Amino acid sequence: MAIQGALPVEFAAVFPHGAFALGVEAITDFETKRPQLDKDTGLPLWAVDVIDADPDARGKAKSVKVKIPAKVCPTLPDEVPGLPFRPVEFESMAVMPYVDDNGRRPRVAYSLRARGVKPPTAGAAGGTRRSPAKDAA
Repeated sequence: MAIQGALPVEFAAVFPHGAFALGVEAITDFETKRPQLDKDTGLPLWAVDVIDADPDARGKAKSVKVKIPAKVCPTLPDEVPGLPFRPVEFESMAVMPYVDDNGRRPRVAYSLRARGVKPPTAGAAGGTRRSPAKDAA
């Protein structure tokens, strides 16, 4: 098969209504209790807790983690006055599908990765960006 590893994807395809960061934490290897390292770069992995700004997102889809490999903890953009969360945009995103067999029956799940985090570009947060599927309707 020609596809190996994570699939590159645009930020707008994953978060068409924008995204809000809650915080960043190091990912620790469960067995060794050491920082988990990215297999491709060898850098420590960091998890950004994210809330999807899509008003239709529900349950597990509303809150996700985006993994970022970096030497030091990624810095989130400054808070925006009047907003309870920090609007963010992720750079060079990728999606890694995997089989989650922790439930009653296995299901396909997705791990989100990015190379960095930055303030959103104009129109990326606050529900101003529209989903292509909704635009076609």
